Amino acid sequence: MRADAAKRLPRLGGMARANGVVIVSERYWAFAATDGSLHEGRTPPRPSFVQHVPLVRGLVRLGAAMSPLFRGRGVAGRRERVLLAFAVVAPFLFFVLPARLEFYAGMAVMLGLLVWLARGRTLNLHGAEHRAIAAVEERRLRATWEGDAHPSRFAARCGTNFAVLVVPIAALGQAVWPLAVAAYTPVVLALLSLAVTMELWVAIESSGRRLLKTLLLPGLGLQRVTTREPALGETQLALRATASVLRRELGDDGVS
Repeated sequence: MRADAAKRLPRLGGMARANGVVIVSERYWAFAATDGSLHEGRTPPRPSFVQHVPLVRGLVRLGAAMSPLFRGRGVAGRRERVLLAFAVVAPFLFFVLPARLEFYAGMAVMLGLLVWLARGRTLNLHGAEHRAIAAVEERRLRATWEGDAHPSRFAARCGTNFAVLVVPIAALGQAVWPLAVAAYTPVVLALLSLAVTMELWVAIESSGRRLLKTLLLPGLGLQRVTTREPALGETQLALRATASVLRRELGDDGVS
């Protein structure tokens, strides 16, 4: 009720897991698990000067959003963190492979990551995560908790949209790379692709121009596959994590 009545609330992001939902703000995160547990933590602070450095700010923001997975506080197990770290690092190592095998290796890693992400109840909880964040933005938290409101399960800020944007940007970067290919080239290209995509993504979000927002349509369409309509209990699970973050943002306590 306090959040529904608030004039300003922090921008939230999230992440669906097979066994719960993570909700993240710039200062806090919370993971509500299907076993009833709730894990809370602080999002790593971003140096103020970084906010004004193009490309770098996007990478820092991306790292902060992923930080709950690597904090060892119940969000992801040790094996899972190793698997995720491998999926992130592996593309940087593909330069040692013959050129004809790089594409297939990349596809294998991507497919493996998608299978891992889609296991269990992830797709339903992905929809619940979007619904909870939309409930915050529309100030319909209480109605959504009670099942009287059903905000959209599709979200413009979803990582699916980011993934759809980064693929063509990475391909374009590889095609126009002006320097001789070296051992460091895949790493630099990957980081540049992520950074440029983040800049474009933020520009699209903050823009009121419909032409720019059409760039999100493929990602929104793909969300019909990466999300499913959540049950009320799954939405309430996502709202528990949301409430934890908002409670701390609104200053009820100093839990970290």
